[in-house]
Amino acid sequence: MPVRALILFLFAALFCISSYAQNEPVGPNAPQGYLIGSGDEITGKVLGEPQFDFVATVDEDGKIAIPFVDDPVVAACRTERDLRTEVNRLLSRYLRNPQTSIRVTQRNSRPPVSVYGEVRQPGQVALTRRAYLLELITHTGGETEKAGGMIQVFRTRPPMCPDDDSSERWENDGTGVPNRMYSLASLRQGRPDANPEILPGDIIIVQKAHSIFVTGEVMRPGEFSIPEGGLPLSQAIAMASGVTREARTKTVNIYRRKQGSIDPEVIEADYNAIRSGREREIMLQPNDIVDVGKARKTFGQVLYEAVIGLPGRVPLPVIRPL
Repeated sequence: MPVRALILFLFAALFCISSYAQNEPVGPNAPQGYLIGSGDEITGKVLGEPQFDFVATVDEDGKIAIPFVDDPVVAACRTERDLRTEVNRLLSRYLRNPQTSIRVTQRNSRPPVSVYGEVRQPGQVALTRRAYLLELITHTGGETEKAGGMIQVFRTRPPMCPDDDSSERWENDGTGVPNRMYSLASLRQGRPDANPEILPGDIIIVQKAHSIFVTGEVMRPGEFSIPEGGLPLSQAIAMASGVTREARTKTVNIYRRKQGSIDPEVIEADYNAIRSGREREIMLQPNDIVDVGKARKTFGQVLYEAVIGLPGRVPLPVIRPL
């Protein structure tokens, strides 16, 4: 008798520890564990009563058949703990204090979440419990340096259970798939409204930042990303490591696309006046081209170079008197 009591105690303790681990809080709330869905395989074992053991697949109505129980049992949208409580209640008609083990041995009800775009390890993630946007971005290595300020989440299928994300309103912008936009900066600041629960089948796209191009008399010409909040002209030139000694900084040209025209709009900016605060910053737009031209040489510079030669060139010969 003491041995049987000890076995029952260890059996109960094992399930308490397992249930606690499965319901570990994730995200801003303390969500429950894995919710069973149609297609999942459930394995049930009753301690000391093998005739009551079963393996069942959740049908389209979210129910399973249990030995010696006449009516199918609702399993969908329940956790293992909830289903175990219900099975114990039903089996108590036949057994005294039944001790049941309920496990989801195959999770077939949920498609994986897809994470693409500017993350370091794009791919698919299988959800075994509730998860939130920040957790999944972190799981895929975080955003890259080319990430913009927005994340787009597509909801490819309706919530499986009524409690899943019931307060969210998802908009259809013509893509045919409900979706929402979230700010990456707000997500990193810990704002709850920027960190939604992600459901199975969701597609997460971390959008790439828009680019501008800096060319001409700068130390490091190239393509640069516009961060969230915009990119002023002086910061773009600083990202290109500044101007060269021969740069014409009084007039910097910004070439901007014009809608409906093949000819760009040309914006002239006085970089010297902007740096000194005499003129306001110019905020760059996606695909702008910043061209820092070369300053015109004075007559004295031309004469000086003609006398001593330019770097990399052969100096003029010196004529000596006989």
